[in-house]
Amino acid sequence: MHAAVVTGGSRGIGRAVVERLAGDGATVVFSYVADERAAREVEEACGGRAVAVRADAADPEQVERLFAKADTVFAGPLTALVNNAGVIDHTPIDGLTREVFERVMAVNVRGAFFTVQAAARRMADGGRIVNISSTGTAWPSPGESVYAASKAAVEQLTRVASRELGRRGITVNAVSPGPTDTDLLRAGASPETMAGVAHMTALGRVGTPADIAALVALLLGPDAAWLTGHNLIADGGLV
Repeated sequence: MHAAVVTGGSRGIGRAVVERLAGDGATVVFSYVADERAAREVEEACGGRAVAVRADAADPEQVERLFAKADTVFAGPLTALVNNAGVIDHTPIDGLTREVFERVMAVNVRGAFFTVQAAARRMADGGRIVNISSTGTAWPSPGESVYAASKAAVEQLTRVASRELGRRGITVNAVSPGPTDTDLLRAGASPETMAGVAHMTALGRVGTPADIAALVALLLGPDAAWLTGHNLIADGGLV
């Protein structure tokens, strides 16, 4: 069974991943930034198989603290990383502030890089890394310039890391969710918008966090051992 670290695991897709992995028998250490109550709810839902650690992915020192905690929780070496922590912004280019640009890049790019680095230094041969990207890199929308750019960087990091870690049998892949029914999406989209997006997918609905967690679990499993360096688009046929 996996000893897994999941970043951004207290809500949405991250929470679904933590709960899926714990349900499959993994021991999971996951990070959160602010909502301690939500993090404790995830721990409780996982029946003792998940441990929450407050850590901001934008800060490499806090990332290192997350992994140091994982070192004390796991009985053996780290075997899996799911790099899910991220932030989004919808400001048009001509109104984007330096502060917003720096925050999105700090979490989505710097955070992803140093999380992969910390994991690679600890991970057992044959381990698994999954980075969460976005269909925004293939189907960009107005107002997503910095977000799409940050996720494009994550996809290239995935490709390079797969080359560097492949000789150790470690696979590195990305998953790009399409519109997924989370609190974050519902906060920014009206019911009419949600229905319109659902109509545009081949399967006639938006995704669920469990849909994405299932694909992540597949990539972490033995049947995906020959798949690395890829970006899997999970959008129900939208793009």
